Amino acid sequence: MTTILQILTSPRPNSFSRRIACDVTARLVALHPRAAIIDRDLAADPPPHPDLDLYEAILTPAVGDDDPRFALSERLIGELEAADFVVIGTPMNNFSVPSTLKSWIDHIVRIRRTFRSTPEGKIGQLRDRPVFIVTSHGGYMSGGYQPDFMTDYLRAIFETIGIRQVHFLCADGLSRGPESVERVLVQAKAWIDEHLPI
Repeated sequence: MTTILQILTSPRPNSFSRRIACDVTARLVALHPRAAIIDRDLAADPPPHPDLDLYEAILTPAVGDDDPRFALSERLIGELEAADFVVIGTPMNNFSVPSTLKSWIDHIVRIRRTFRSTPEGKIGQLRDRPVFIVTSHGGYMSGGYQPDFMTDYLRAIFETIGIRQVHFLCADGLSRGPESVERVLVQAKAWIDEHLPI
């Protein structure tokens, strides 16, 4: 059975990142009618920032994956491992990812679990799968209008754990009036039709 992991980040229930990410998920369900969806709402249930106990467990090679300090990390990694597709909807906060998404990342990117360190660099341990990331921006992202530290960061994060099929749908200019919003929605639908044709 096909499994879709949907990760939503914005605390705004009607945000564009949520709306468009849900459109991507709906298209995947249309393509895989029996798909199961794992919903991970980082605004409604934010993962805690890693604490001293987690850091000590991560930095102790003898500690096994069944250590209680890894309970949340293992649950989040398990959801990712179960997914055939991942859909993430997130706004850009201060040129990068929201803190809740960063916390999720800090729990799933774990040495000796989702990647291993070698003299040649980090080697991802998870199987590759498509990840669709919807990013929303009040300003415009083209032409160097504002810095974007999010796109390259998220691509590097997923490559670190072995996932290279990362696709970005950039919804920008959302604070520039209704015409700009309409343009974004039309472009988002076209993007979905191109990348996930029925």
